[in-house]
Amino acid sequence: MRYHYFPGCTLKGQAKNMESTTMAAAAALGIELVELEEWQCCGAVYPLYEDELITLLSPVRTLAAAKGEPLVSLCAACHHVLKRAQELMQRNEEARKKVTDYLEVDYAGEGRVLHFLEVLRDDLGFDKLAEMVKKPLEGRKVAAYYGCLLLRPSKVMQFDDPENPTIMEDLLKAIGADVVKSPYRTECCGAYLSVTEEAVAEDTVTRIIDSARNAGAEALITACPLCRYNLENCASEDGKEPIKVYYFSELLAEAMGLQFDQLMTSALERRRSSDGNK
Repeated sequence: MRYHYFPGCTLKGQAKNMESTTMAAAAALGIELVELEEWQCCGAVYPLYEDELITLLSPVRTLAAAKGEPLVSLCAACHHVLKRAQELMQRNEEARKKVTDYLEVDYAGEGRVLHFLEVLRDDLGFDKLAEMVKKPLEGRKVAAYYGCLLLRPSKVMQFDDPENPTIMEDLLKAIGADVVKSPYRTECCGAYLSVTEEAVAEDTVTRIIDSARNAGAEALITACPLCRYNLENCASEDGKEPIKVYYFSELLAEAMGLQFDQLMTSALERRRSSDGNK
């Protein structure tokens, strides 16, 4: 299975381990993620107004670069922006013409825009994944934290049930972890309020952490670098029993039996391959 891959900015910086663990696990599963030759920031936040077209130039340029072939991302924010930009290009002819004329590209919303979790669920299959696990995470009590961006607006994202999603829990089952369901798993973490309204974000995240802890979780998984940042800050500062926050890909790589040195070697080989193709 071969896909175009859009990393986004954060996975080249603060969230490098999300990319390295995903790439290593994908290779072990026979999934090839080929990074787009040229890409730029997705914009991080989808615009509130449909006529705010300047902010759509970057995601539409990325979508057009995939040339109608499947495009995979890891960051929940990147996936959210790409998916919604694609839907707008499909639905709004006037916006599409303005954006594509400016970019001088031919794009009308074609192609599959996928999160890597969807690749695991829909293309590989969790049953097949379970068969390929080398070190099941038996006895590890883990809760999924979805946040907002993967699930809403549900008619556009079409990722999972926005109120009762199961994709992350199904991944945890496939890699052998003990699944803990937390009632706040789809609530917002506060996002960028952690910068502008720290107290509000802290209150929001405290409820999420406490709900997972009270349900018996020893760890959380997420697919969003900003969510992880907010969750980790609260989990390490609240003075209660520590709760570890992982990217879903970290536990996936661990269950595939991949060690840190293997992940670093894989990352180095990809970098060399990328440099050689330029």
